[in-house]
Amino acid sequence: MSRFAALLICFFLPTAAYAEQITVFAAASLRGVLEDITARAPQKAALSFGGSGTMARQVAAGAPADVVILANTLWMDWLTAQGISGLSAPVHVASNRLVLIGASDAAPLASADEIAPRLGTGRLAMGQRDAVPAGTYARQWLEQAGVWAGLRAQVAETDNVRAALALVARGEVPLGVVYGSDAMAEPKVRILLTAPPHAHDPILYSATSLSPVGAAFLDALTTPEVAAIFARHGFAPVPE
Repeated sequence: MSRFAALLICFFLPTAAYAEQITVFAAASLRGVLEDITARAPQKAALSFGGSGTMARQVAAGAPADVVILANTLWMDWLTAQGISGLSAPVHVASNRLVLIGASDAAPLASADEIAPRLGTGRLAMGQRDAVPAGTYARQWLEQAGVWAGLRAQVAETDNVRAALALVARGEVPLGVVYGSDAMAEPKVRILLTAPPHAHDPILYSATSLSPVGAAFLDALTTPEVAAIFARHGFAPVPE
């Protein structure tokens, strides 16, 4: 048994008799890493993924969840303001970077000024600006770079960041803006340009629990062992 598995068992044992599984609502960009983490846990996990805004609204509407992990602190602030009983104080569990992606054989770009010429008459895939954090960050970056006005009409907005990734991977659009961890998970794309960290709000994943078993899982998420799993999936540590 690995040290990590033993650690999770220690966290879950006090509540294992009261819950057959843990239910996690999470941002779509967390799919791969959470599937990896929960596969090592002693308890079955029901994982639901989507845009952070969608996940937050579903939980606020009463969807049963033990843990909620969102890719935007503003959506987490909104969720905590809904007065949901038993919601714990949020904690940050990881961070990420924003990248422009293209086909795996595409040439890198030197700056955001080169996006429009490369795009031509094609579309730029990104998450919905008002509901998907990756879309919000993408607009902030492109506005800061001074190219948003020229690109806006060619944006193809998606329900979550993984949908934007899929459009590029399938060759339906030439370019997309996603997280670095998403690009690492898809061999059919490559990173063409990385957004400067100062060009958008910090990309922080905030987590909260709504039950004892959720609190135990949240404790496990903040350990060095889990931080190493996040790193293997392309995520970065929470800035100090």
